[in-house]
Amino acid sequence: MKQDWEIKKLSDVIEENNKSTIKSKGNSEGIYPFYISGKNIKFINRSLVDGSNIFLPTGGNFFVHFYNGKACYSTDTWSLKTNSKADIKYFYYFLLLNEELIGLKYFKGATIKHLQKKDFKDIEIPLPPLLEQQYIVSILDEAFAAIAKAKANAEQNLKNAKYLFKSYLQEVFKEGPINTTIGEQVLLQRGFDITKEQQKNGNIPVVSSGGIKSYHEKAMVQAPGVVIGRKGTLGKVFFLECDFWPHDTTLWIKDYKQNNPKFVYYFFTNFDVKPFDSGTANPALNRNQVHPIPIRWYLPKQQQTIVHQLDTLQAKTQKLEAIYQKKIENLEELRKSILQKAFVGELKTEKDIKI
Repeated sequence: MKQDWEIKKLSDVIEENNKSTIKSKGNSEGIYPFYISGKNIKFINRSLVDGSNIFLPTGGNFFVHFYNGKACYSTDTWSLKTNSKADIKYFYYFLLLNEELIGLKYFKGATIKHLQKKDFKDIEIPLPPLLEQQYIVSILDEAFAAIAKAKANAEQNLKNAKYLFKSYLQEVFKEGPINTTIGEQVLLQRGFDITKEQQKNGNIPVVSSGGIKSYHEKAMVQAPGVVIGRKGTLGKVFFLECDFWPHDTTLWIKDYKQNNPKFVYYFFTNFDVKPFDSGTANPALNRNQVHPIPIRWYLPKQQQTIVHQLDTLQAKTQKLEAIYQKKIENLEELRKSILQKAFVGELKTEKDIKI
């Protein structure tokens, strides 16, 4: 930390706005942001504050909001300004850097966690002269804007990569030359019930509707396998290249009827089972309702070519997804790194920050 910087407690720099009397429910929609709890924001027709303010939830999960303009906040939200010693945006970036730590250390409670304001006010903040604070904020604003733009581009590219594969799947299974039903091509079977307590250490995956959550010593089905979520996580599809135990919350293909298993997997990956939900309170998929569904299909000799094409495209798609996902992760790490440097006096000018 630089020599002309001071260490102050947050109580030395923050000023509290009046406590809100507005509850999170029962408000008319409007144009003013209404901060409720955590990440939650509504828009209502009344405001309590104007100018630059910080909003912190007093219960649940910690999350920092900054807003410049007319805004409102609920009874479970704490609204703060800063005095002449600290730039409010500098204070916001400091909270952003320490968001996770504050959530863990200063939110306490046996059932519902609440922000311990007294302890929170004792947090120490490195405080350079006001002009330097404002210079740091200008650098962070520009860097964060560039990071947000780069992250949005990477996220859009990630969506595009996923959409490309999905759209190709849809085209493939829309054009099948054979009119048939699902039950004429495959036989679905409900999985086998097993509790966590009944499972013994082994290397056999137990596949539930959400995927592989545990392992057991015994397999109920030989690979290759196709498993579909039938209860809870409805319609999620998994392809197994090793022997496995399909959980009671799934359906699995008992008989492929000479069809290519990987082709069947791609078919169900594309097929939307949600309209056939037979559950009431909880989503559920009944195989007897799935079997009669009319579909378009391909001959087994055509399926091999299609599988090869889909495997190739999927591999390329997954490679692109990995690149874009890594880009997003790197941008988030850069964001954290820039924040850390800002509060020890090591932040470079905006021109030296590589996005």
